[in-house]
Amino acid sequence: MKDTAFQELLTSIRQAGKIRQGMLKPARAATFRPADVKIVRGKLKASQAEFALMIGVSVATLRNWEQGRRKPDGPALALLRVASRNPRAVAEALHREPAQRRSVMQNREASKK
Repeated sequence: MKDTAFQELLTSIRQAGKIRQGMLKPARAATFRPADVKIVRGKLKASQAEFALMIGVSVATLRNWEQGRRKPDGPALALLRVASRNPRAVAEALHREPAQRRSVMQNREASKK
């Protein structure tokens, strides 16, 4: 690694530490309102159960996001941002077409009986 790149990385890590400690404000912050989560799910025409399965979170977590009790962060926030801009790409990337999702959900319900 070149010295300049290393110094930039080191500066970035130090800034992240100061932000985490509350000593520095982040240059930008990603926010996602509860309504935004529901809109993304609506664009994909998915139920809460289908969408939760698609993005790999529990239905309870998804409900908490949609009701504003919790806020998505990290990889989930990144995925929601991509899905809000291009829901079809997310559906294709996650290999969850509407018919496939319904089939998975039906199989799960049948196995519970």
